[in-house]
Amino acid sequence: MDIHEYQAKQILAKYGINVPVGDIAYQTHEAERVAKWLDEDVMVVKAQIHAGDRGKAGGVKIVRSVQEAVEAADDMFGMRLVTPQTGPQGEKVHRVYIEAGCDIADELYFCVLNGRDANGITVIASTEGGMEIEEVAEKTPEKILRINLAPGVELQPHHARKLSYDLGLKGKTARAARKLMMNVFRAFYDLDATLIEINPLALTNAGDIVAIDCKMSFDDDALYRHKDIEELRDDAEIDPLELEAARHDLNYVKLTGNIGLMVNGAGLSMATMDIIKQFGGKPANFLDVSGAATPERVAAAFKLIYSDPDVKGILVNIFGGMMRCDSIAEGLVSAAREVGLGKPLVVRLEGTNVKLGRKILEGSGLPIESVKGMAEAAEKIVNAVKKAA
Repeated sequence: MDIHEYQAKQILAKYGINVPVGDIAYQTHEAERVAKWLDEDVMVVKAQIHAGDRGKAGGVKIVRSVQEAVEAADDMFGMRLVTPQTGPQGEKVHRVYIEAGCDIADELYFCVLNGRDANGITVIASTEGGMEIEEVAEKTPEKILRINLAPGVELQPHHARKLSYDLGLKGKTARAARKLMMNVFRAFYDLDATLIEINPLALTNAGDIVAIDCKMSFDDDALYRHKDIEELRDDAEIDPLELEAARHDLNYVKLTGNIGLMVNGAGLSMATMDIIKQFGGKPANFLDVSGAATPERVAAAFKLIYSDPDVKGILVNIFGGMMRCDSIAEGLVSAAREVGLGKPLVVRLEGTNVKLGRKILEGSGLPIESVKGMAEAAEKIVNAVKKAA
């Protein structure tokens, strides 16, 4: 789960990390109230969406008066920011954060994340703050400082001392940086975060360290331990299909292809995606209906996939162990009748009550193609989608 910049900064502040003072606004008159409250010579108005590169898209403005702050905020409300992370559709701005400007002398980068390659937590720092870290890693990899922590190992003071030394920091600034690093790690560890990225991490002319921007992501499976974090979720920033899937307790991830998939079990789902690609198709989603697949839940999953305008055909690949194939078939037939079934649908059922399930599909009177083999199912749906194109 991702949260907004202003929410991340509120968390950083609770952990003793220096952030610019500011507040959130949802309407223009609220932006005016915040700007008057700050009353700074320099302020920064920031659109709040779950994406980076906001400044390049017009979502970050430096202003020098209350009037300029109000005008900038008013322009941002309702605008659709398009960045490399949003895709061409962009993200609509519903919230604007206004904060005091910062006297920046230099910019660093600092991040704590789950390092899959290291099988543990990875801490990254760089002197190249404010830039895309991927670009820095590609062009000047020697400027990326990295500490890989083994599972169960926490960031230690000697780690922070080495990082501050390698960043070229001294005296008061080095001490402040070490404290920040330890506190960011503590927040990461305490809150079951998967990413805390501060970029840029500013060095001020007075020698202070200030988190100018921050991204935070959290482990969805651990949110039951952090109800206060879960309450920070912004449904407006979540894909509507993924949001609908969550309401039905379905594991759904939107992809870029045109063949919708409904499968049970992560392993079978991945195998189905692979075989679709083997036959020249592209999956439009990952949807796992594992668990108690009642006819109603199956119908909800089918309608969810069908409602995606990018989906031109659907493959259902279910192995009925705990799930019964007749229940799957009943849910599919009910949903297909409701939506009208104007897209190719191939169904491969196997397992408990499979004969009854196939009989329900074949007797439905709907153009549902029931097959027995996984390869046959994949080939048929790929060909059907190509033919319909």
